[in-house]
Amino acid sequence: MLFVVPPLVGHVNPTIAVAAELTARGHQVAWTGPAAALAPLLPAGSLLYAAGDGDAADSTDVLHGRWRDLRGIAALRFLWAEVLIPLARAMLPGVHTAVEAFAPDVLVADQQALAGPLVARRHGLPWATSATTSAEFTRPFDGVPKVGEWVAQRIAALLAESGAPSGWDPRFSPHLVLVFSTPALIGDGGPPGDDGPFGGGAHVSGAADGPPGAAARPGARSYPPHYAFVGPAFGARPSAHAFPWHRLDPGRARVLVSLGTLNREAGARFYPAVLRAADALADRVQLILAAPGDLAGAVPDHMVHQEYVPQLALLPHLDAVLCHGGHNTVCEALAHGLPLVVAPVRDDQPIVARQVSEAGAGVRVRFGRARADELHRALAAVLDDPAHRRAARRIQASFAAAGGSLTAADRLEKLPPGATGPGRSAVRHPAPPGPGTAPTENEKGP
Repeated sequence: MLFVVPPLVGHVNPTIAVAAELTARGHQVAWTGPAAALAPLLPAGSLLYAAGDGDAADSTDVLHGRWRDLRGIAALRFLWAEVLIPLARAMLPGVHTAVEAFAPDVLVADQQALAGPLVARRHGLPWATSATTSAEFTRPFDGVPKVGEWVAQRIAALLAESGAPSGWDPRFSPHLVLVFSTPALIGDGGPPGDDGPFGGGAHVSGAADGPPGAAARPGARSYPPHYAFVGPAFGARPSAHAFPWHRLDPGRARVLVSLGTLNREAGARFYPAVLRAADALADRVQLILAAPGDLAGAVPDHMVHQEYVPQLALLPHLDAVLCHGGHNTVCEALAHGLPLVVAPVRDDQPIVARQVSEAGAGVRVRFGRARADELHRALAAVLDDPAHRRAARRIQASFAAAGGSLTAADRLEKLPPGATGPGRSAVRHPAPPGPGTAPTENEKGP
């Protein structure tokens, strides 16, 4: 099984857990993507085929510097025009080479690694989508339809220049979509009376059908059967971050403050507001701040500050999390039954923050104009109002029932190998209604 991933920590981590489970079952696994960025993120000894290194990798720091201060639609346009589409072009030759060298039976493509589905179709391989954020499953462009049209045009242009047929969406496999969340957080498949969340594929039901945790209400719309809501997938991760465990105060509630890996440098105005809120709560709350030292400033002794923390190891010792709304951080917190204060920065984060708020598992606050009193009230609310913790634990239960990497591996094993070529037989897969409806078959392509 070949995993095609972008050089993003939150997109790689779930694949590590799924790959470990597949390996334990006797399968061979490998990854392909920008090797310089991926190698430190993968377990030692992982088989990695380079794809998208060179000029694209060299410009990562420059791109991040330009993207860091963008917000809203400007950030979304930049993501597609300057990152995802160029990354797909850069990765195509390497992914082709990886498929030819590794000869996988199934390809698993991250939703933002568009080269994967293009190569899978070219080689007649069945492929699964790895959806490490739930934003695409909530009709994200309903309020900005022109932006949705613009994204669709960019994808259509990529298909055309790659020699792939039109009329399908490489973000959504017709064979299997692995969603590392559950409807308990995301919600149902869209409002009644339309064609589903992506223009097709959902159907009206009288009660939720699908994974545990789905909202059960008359007229709700369920997702297509090839959408597998597996919940978060946790596994061993390379970590060199020590932590002063002895400094955790058992007499106070403990709250992690993190803006994730990519957004931490955008917190120059946010961190001072956090410090002022921490001072006001110091008698009963201990904040653990993960932030660059030059931006955090003078951190009071009643807090714990480190540039990086071992997040998964730390979560069982916490009472709440204050974060940017990154999908992985949110789901990791909820998997431990922790309520959240969410200050979304950009991209999918406002959507994830809305999901948390609507599910009752936390409070959304402003990021760009954060005030200490607002953060103080929000932290007090999630710590003092038991309703937020009950909602978080309801989602936690849905995650546990969904199965994580075990269920993901089960679903991947059920995909019959379908590549054609030397030593292979062709298997045609009928496409369910919904996005990505073109069948997998050999075709002229990139």
